[in-house]
Amino acid sequence: MASRIALRRRSLVVVCSLLLAAGAAMFPGFASATSSAGPAVPTWWAKYQTLLHQTSTRSAAASTPTLSVGANVDISNEDGPQSETSIAIDPVHPKYIVAGSNEINRLPMRGYFSADGGSTWGAVDLPLPPASSTNGVDFGSDPTVAFDTRGNVYYGYIVVFFNRFFASIQGSEMAVAKSSDHGATWAQVTFFNFNSGSGKFNDKPMIAVDSNLTSPFRDSVYAAWDNASPRNGKSSANDALLVSRSTDGGTTFSAPISVSTNHGGPSAVIGADPFVGPNGEVYVAWQDAQNSQVTVNGSFDGGVTFGQPVVIAPTVIPFAIAAPAEATRGVLIYPSCDADRSSGSLRGTLYCSWADQTTSNGLDIFLSRSTDRGATWSAQRRVNDDPTGVVHDQFYNWLAADAVTGAVDLSWYDTRNDPNSTKTDVYATSSSDGGATFAHDTRVTTVMSDESAANPCAQTHDQYGDYEGIAAHGGSIHPVWTDARFDCTVDYATGNTIGEEVFSATITAT
Repeated sequence: MASRIALRRRSLVVVCSLLLAAGAAMFPGFASATSSAGPAVPTWWAKYQTLLHQTSTRSAAASTPTLSVGANVDISNEDGPQSETSIAIDPVHPKYIVAGSNEINRLPMRGYFSADGGSTWGAVDLPLPPASSTNGVDFGSDPTVAFDTRGNVYYGYIVVFFNRFFASIQGSEMAVAKSSDHGATWAQVTFFNFNSGSGKFNDKPMIAVDSNLTSPFRDSVYAAWDNASPRNGKSSANDALLVSRSTDGGTTFSAPISVSTNHGGPSAVIGADPFVGPNGEVYVAWQDAQNSQVTVNGSFDGGVTFGQPVVIAPTVIPFAIAAPAEATRGVLIYPSCDADRSSGSLRGTLYCSWADQTTSNGLDIFLSRSTDRGATWSAQRRVNDDPTGVVHDQFYNWLAADAVTGAVDLSWYDTRNDPNSTKTDVYATSSSDGGATFAHDTRVTTVMSDESAANPCAQTHDQYGDYEGIAAHGGSIHPVWTDARFDCTVDYATGNTIGEEVFSATITAT
């Protein structure tokens, strides 16, 4: 399979510190760093962007990391398409990495495991329960993975039950599996919150684990998802954002509680992302599609109770938008957030990122941060550094805060290298000063993917998925993504089309 693994491409990226003094003066409020989307843009930010991209020689800030990208590694290495990915690193033994993805043409979820820091991978199926009716069938979807502090890893997903031939949905439930051998086997699985086909539909779960050694809620597992109408199997219809917790290693989960306040009406909430602060604080972010805003809620008692939702930022797109890079699906506005759990000066700072439409740049990635446990948030800033005024799309971002270094790491899909904005690369960046400055965007992929309508081999029914993933530990960054470089490639050993694969790479921040 050597032909299916891209050659290693290592690049050193010179980083920018133009206007660093001005940015530092405004820090930590961070309030003047706003996006270029809309008429209320501060003039200094537009000028900064113009100067940034017209200046040919830039001085390097010592605090801004340089990123070196290792080989693109096909971790799924399997015929047939996979999409929608998640990844996690063992915080105690970081050479162990676990990832997950959807299997599009097969029923179970797929889990991937590495014991050498992501150089090589094994794979295994996740367990499914029996069908809910005679001759029925069920499948898993929507992967999410997280480690605790004792070497256990948890894999969350949904189970969807159908009658024979997938003729109608009979119900859905949440699933969280547990592995005690770093993802090689999944001996324990807990199914909970079953909803019948005539009730609500569990969708788009994410999990987080309290990995703080001194937290009173150490190793608690938190699952968050939206509970939607099953009509057409679509998310975000008359739904609520739910959270459930486990304090016994995933054996049982509490009755879910709602952390959102808007219920009913078309398109309410979507895209839950739970994350944990350095003292066991639990936060859940999501897209409030009714009010077009990225929202967060927090708990300071281990997920027993939550406060009132807080708006992080308004969005131009309420729910999703069609993009040239996707033939049939829309790009979902899905926040990705994390907290600084390091021992550095920014410990406890919260970061949230998302994609949104702009007036002249296409889709951009934005970032906001909070230094008061989510009570208030800075004005959003644009993360990607491609020239403004040129329409290229950046989307499906994911964010990780390195618990060792405190760095803020992001990756996303990017169409900047295609004049038609239909082919995508994966790009990444990193900040070591709390998001005040970022390393130059670094291309991670060595081959572009084409999932557009112009590609006859495109997997139009899955297409990237709704999100991808990234994990970071000690300056080692691991994005994971759906890669379509083999969409038209036939595996001559089997005669089958390879289709979409799950890829990862190791990025070193120095």
